[in-house]
Amino acid sequence: MRITLKDGSVKEYEGSRSALDIAKDISEGLARAATSAKVNGDIVDLRKEISEDCELELLTFDSEDGKGAFWHTTSHIMAQAVKRLYPETKLAIGPSIDNGFYYDLDRETPFVAEDLEKIETEMKKIVKENLSIERFTKSREDAIAYFKENGEPYKVELVEDLPVGEEISFYRQGELGLFMMHEAGPGFPFFLPKGMVLKNTLMEYWRELHKRNGYVEIATPIILSRHLWENSGHWDHYKDNMYTTVIDEEDFAVKPMNCPGGMLVYKSEPRSYKDLPLRAGEIGLVHRHEKSGALHGLFRVRCFNQDDAHIFMMPEQIRDEIKGVARLIDEVYSLFGFKYHVELSTRPEDSMGSDEDWEMATEGLRGALDDLGLDYVVNEGDGAFYGPKIDFHLEDSIGRTWQCGTIQLDMQMPQRFDLEYTGADGEKHRPIMIHRVAFGSIERFIGILIEHFAGAFPTWLAPVQVKVLPISEKHLDYGKKVLKELEAAGIRAEIDERAEKIGYKIREAQMNKIPYMLVVGAKEEEQELVAVRSRFAGDEGQKGISEFIEAVKEEIASKTQREIVKED
Repeated sequence: MRITLKDGSVKEYEGSRSALDIAKDISEGLARAATSAKVNGDIVDLRKEISEDCELELLTFDSEDGKGAFWHTTSHIMAQAVKRLYPETKLAIGPSIDNGFYYDLDRETPFVAEDLEKIETEMKKIVKENLSIERFTKSREDAIAYFKENGEPYKVELVEDLPVGEEISFYRQGELGLFMMHEAGPGFPFFLPKGMVLKNTLMEYWRELHKRNGYVEIATPIILSRHLWENSGHWDHYKDNMYTTVIDEEDFAVKPMNCPGGMLVYKSEPRSYKDLPLRAGEIGLVHRHEKSGALHGLFRVRCFNQDDAHIFMMPEQIRDEIKGVARLIDEVYSLFGFKYHVELSTRPEDSMGSDEDWEMATEGLRGALDDLGLDYVVNEGDGAFYGPKIDFHLEDSIGRTWQCGTIQLDMQMPQRFDLEYTGADGEKHRPIMIHRVAFGSIERFIGILIEHFAGAFPTWLAPVQVKVLPISEKHLDYGKKVLKELEAAGIRAEIDERAEKIGYKIREAQMNKIPYMLVVGAKEEEQELVAVRSRFAGDEGQKGISEFIEAVKEEIASKTQREIVKED
């Protein structure tokens, strides 16, 4: 393929190239400055794949066309910032104009000056994240279905005004190939291979943490009889959010939570005071019917894995168990670098149980918080219908708060399910129960982590921990040998086998937020070394393969988060 540039020079390539790749091939400075391109006189996006001989002009902000492209991109950045901060906002159009850009937005609460400052700050953060932008297309019909699924009515109207058969361009910013949504399952996320690595790593950590803290793991069915949900009280209080079905002429419901199944597990055999406290954890898949307009990425979905645990105990064990859960949740949030604040939520109007039960439960939670010396605020009337609760609101890297962890004390459900244990006196007694989660929804927690780390996960959590980058095809065999040693050591690694320049491979690995890049060429092969580049410190020099592996294994095992070394 022959590319003729505006200055008359010629570039020749095998296979297709995007305009941006060609700009990078010419110079890094041009690649950073370019905003769009002209191919045979037609303005195109920099990600436009070029596969035939053509004349190419790379545009910058200095030209009117380049300025318009820059402002158009900025309008999309603004829309992304608004959706991050105010997910309920509906988007209309956001083009560039003669002297800047704008976006039509629909929000129930009008924007005020303070909102504009927050949006500007968020836009600056998005720019610093240096997110990759992927261009893809959908048919008119698929685009309409996509926007309906995502609760964007104005986008639906805009697409419906386009001709039948029109192909529509979309841009995906910062996705990292972790998950996807599809109109075949509105609100039901698909996890891609790298996303499953991330999800499984989080669940492995959850299992290790809970085993260390004396929990057993259980699994309960996804579909259970309506009679069970009537018994638990969920049918009266939650049925509008439940999916139902009929099996053998009997009503069943897809579980929106794991609690009733946990009751049946406790009741499956006689229990003694010597068995208590019994801590049973479950990463259960639950389904809840959310309105289509409320769906938002991984933050609001219709099915998710909830990291529940139910603790069955005697009254005298309440404080110690609550303190143990609070310490566990603190360990989780501290590991990821989250700050958090605590709220104690009391009895709502729509509730079950006696005043005495609620008073005892509320004071149990309050006493545990006081014993731990945790600051908290009281949120009157916001408890669950079966008991008061402690909520943990974590703060991410840009100051947004998310309610994830919760501890709920429940004396109603053990009564409804007639749970018992034999006390030291030989008599039957009713256990008290704690419902608690640390992550909350694992899917939502992943969404929070993506934004908290801007996709640059700590090495222990990163889907790909090391990328091997052979300088040329001649060094591919040595690169594969390095890859085998990494994999044998349990390190998640990939190799870039493409016949691309090493600078291109490094840039792409950096864009994909890979913690470590190992460059291998003739010098490294001769001495059995690797040239280490990291996301944290840049060029770290040559190291022996074993030396590098041991250092990374230690970093992974300790779940250390390396600091970014800033250049002077």
